[in-house]
Formats: sequence, structure tokens, C-alpha cells
Amino acid sequence: MEYRTDGVLQTEALGERLGRALNGGAVIAYTGDLGAGKTAFTRGLARGLGISGQVTSPTFTIVNEYEGGRLPLFHFDMYRLGSSDELFDIGWEDYLARNGVCAVEWSENVDDALDGSCVRVDIRRGDTDDQRIICISGIEL
Repeated sequence: MEYRTDGVLQTEALGERLGRALNGGAVIAYTGDLGAGKTAFTRGLARGLGISGQVTSPTFTIVNEYEGGRLPLFHFDMYRLGSSDELFDIGWEDYLARNGVCAVEWSENVDDALDGSCVRVDIRRGDTDDQRIICISGIEL
């Protein structure tokens, strides 16, 4: 399904809507250009899971963990990973076993490690600086 948002607050609200629909063990595979809004969407996703507090990009840490909601959120940034082998080196299977939600930015870098049951979220810039075109597949909202 394709959605259009006009500004960060609407992008976060769509992420929150998705967060409310997720069950434990869900994997969200993000694609989209640098600065397109993946982290903003994840801030909303965290709210939808009942997680309060600041959500930031895991660019330099590879993964940020957020707990305190109805499900834990593991927010990955795979931009610097060279292959899915490196994903397994950082404990991917352990995160999956924790039955939380794994949100994976730059998922195309590890796509061969993700199964077909992922929720796919593609975020692109729209016609204006604030507009985003967000395509979500693998779940009904």
C-alpha cells in the first residue's frame, strides 16, 4: 500500500500505526535514500509499541535497543555492513529469538538473510522537501 506524508509528524504517525499492528518476532525491512525518513518512521514505530524516550539512528552502533513497551524494539542500521555474514556476527539470530520487533535500515545490504515474511517499508522523497512516499507491504494496516 502506498501512503503520502507531508512532514515528519505525519511520517511518525504512520510508523506509530504500523507499530500498533505488529506482533512479536516481526522484522521491518527498510529501504530508501539517506535522509528519507527511516529514523523518523522508527520513532513513530516505537511509540506504536508503547516505547517512550528518544529514538535515534544506530548509524555508529549498528543496533539500538529499546525496551519498556509491549514489545522490545531492536533498531538496526546495516549501512556499514558488507554482507549478511556480518549480520550474523553481531548476533542477529539472538535478536530474533528475543521475540521483539527488528527494524532494519539499509536492509538491501543483508537482504539474503531476511526471509519472505518481512514487512517491507520503502521511503522516498516526494514532490516537496517535506513530502514522503511510503510503500508498506507484508501487512495490512
